[in-house]
Amino acid sequence: MTASSFPGGTSLSHLEVYADAAPDGICGGSPHMHLVSTEAYIVTAGEGALQTIDADGFRETPLAPGAVVWFTPGTIHRAVNRGDLQVVVLMSNSGLPEAGDAVLTFPAEVVADPDVYAAAVSLGDDPDERAARARRRRDLAVTGFEALREAVAGRDRTALAAFHSAAAALVRDRARIWPDLVRERPLAQAEHSLALAVAVASGSAAHLSEARVHRAVPSEGARGFGMCGRLRTYDVNDEETPR
Repeated sequence: MTASSFPGGTSLSHLEVYADAAPDGICGGSPHMHLVSTEAYIVTAGEGALQTIDADGFRETPLAPGAVVWFTPGTIHRAVNRGDLQVVVLMSNSGLPEAGDAVLTFPAEVVADPDVYAAAVSLGDDPDERAARARRRRDLAVTGFEALREAVAGRDRTALAAFHSAAAALVRDRARIWPDLVRERPLAQAEHSLALAVAVASGSAAHLSEARVHRAVPSEGARGFGMCGRLRTYDVNDEETPR
């Protein structure tokens, strides 16, 4: 993995939340959760909400320009668009979420079968079919999300616990490389910061001569189809900005 000094070993993207309605009439993205990474939303435009399910039950957090919210691993989340909702997304453990650190809230029988899940989550190879497949994927995840919400509303936590267990089993094989990804980016950056702090405390400022400005490079072409909306990703690997 190419070195990056971007703060916290995080990844960066700009999200335009899906504006079409799911079968329950709510406009927005595909409910899902991350197993290891924490995600943050910095709202830049529009109005909406973040619907979440965790051990405390269902919650809806309003989103408006200037709002900053973040949610830890295991938080099932759904971005709701009530008018041109746009968000800057910061994701911890850069590289790890892209390696499969997310499971959508498909119905239990889908999450329990790796082959069925893989087919349901795939956007396919045909660019002309990606929008339709993203919509079907979102709608199926909303179906499972509604079942989990109804269960926690009735103070039944067994369905949520079962989803957590099934999600962990689903990603277990691909998670074998995750420790290396954490070591290569966020842990390496923290250890570097610690080394600089120790150096300054001992009277050394040699590293200050290596100061540089870097600029994130946005992805080219049309935005990709993310779980919550159309994504513009940014390459935050270190590239010196021309003077």
